[in-house]
Amino acid sequence: MAIISEYVEEEAKPSTSSPPPKTVSFTGSLDPSNPAGFLEKVFDFVAKESDFLGKATAEKEVAALVKAAKEKSKKKVEGGASKTELKKEVKEEKEIKKEVKEVKEIKKEVKEVKETKTEEKQEPMDIDKKEETGFRVPNKGNGLDLEKYSWTQTLQEVTVNVPVPKGTKSRFVVCEIKKNHLKVGLKGQPPLIDGDLYKPLKVDDCYWSIEDESSLSILLTKQDQMEWWKSLVKGDPEIDTQKVEPENSKLSDLDPETRQTVEKMMVTMIGIMIASHALLQFDQRQKAMGLPTSDEMQKQEVLKKFMAEHPEMDFSKAKFS
Repeated sequence: MAIISEYVEEEAKPSTSSPPPKTVSFTGSLDPSNPAGFLEKVFDFVAKESDFLGKATAEKEVAALVKAAKEKSKKKVEGGASKTELKKEVKEEKEIKKEVKEVKEIKKEVKEVKETKTEEKQEPMDIDKKEETGFRVPNKGNGLDLEKYSWTQTLQEVTVNVPVPKGTKSRFVVCEIKKNHLKVGLKGQPPLIDGDLYKPLKVDDCYWSIEDESSLSILLTKQDQMEWWKSLVKGDPEIDTQKVEPENSKLSDLDPETRQTVEKMMVTMIGIMIASHALLQFDQRQKAMGLPTSDEMQKQEVLKKFMAEHPEMDFSKAKFS
């Protein structure tokens, strides 16, 4: 019983843990025209309410806080800060390269628009030429040779060649060209082509003619001139558009506006490449001599500007990495 009593007495002893530290509120207002005054009030308050400024590492910790604040507002500071033309060009290099790549793609796909009649020799039909994917390999004109007709294409146009009996006149031909449908044949006979087109046409820019009284040539102008057709009409065998081989276009083939844009981008790209090479050589020489690189020099300039704008702060004992 005595042992139990002593245990109870120990349980009843009040807690000796110290109360939590008292929190002191700071009241102050920031005058945007005099931020240094506000910081001075803050440091006065800290000195009055704590022994923080008496610590040996106080200046280092303050400098670290300043550096962190600077990094957080870096975008805003750099947005208002002036930059040299060389640095601007280096930063824009990736964007210019992307534009140049897009221009190269445009050049690759730009084709000479021809309104003259085409005269192409018929090549042997090869309707059994297929790939493992089920698509057929395109002919030399990026189209397909079928049993009753053949067709070729550029990004802008599709040309259809239909063999007809020797001596056929235009009055014997049935050729109905609609936005989404094509019907071709000879009067009194079943149509050789009659189906919905793979993609819509610009009907006003389409026409047909008899070539050598033995071939019907039909020129169809695509509505979407940035896409390769897989077939002439839906339901016909399709080609593998990955095997299409567009003709190489020259700078002189481009329209004046596009050519001017390409030339301007090429000059800009060359200038950036020269500037980047010069900057790289400069940084290499600086490193070899143990001197700061261009990037390090820019950071030092930003730091100097900040220190000049805050003369009330003592950075003499601060160390910056």
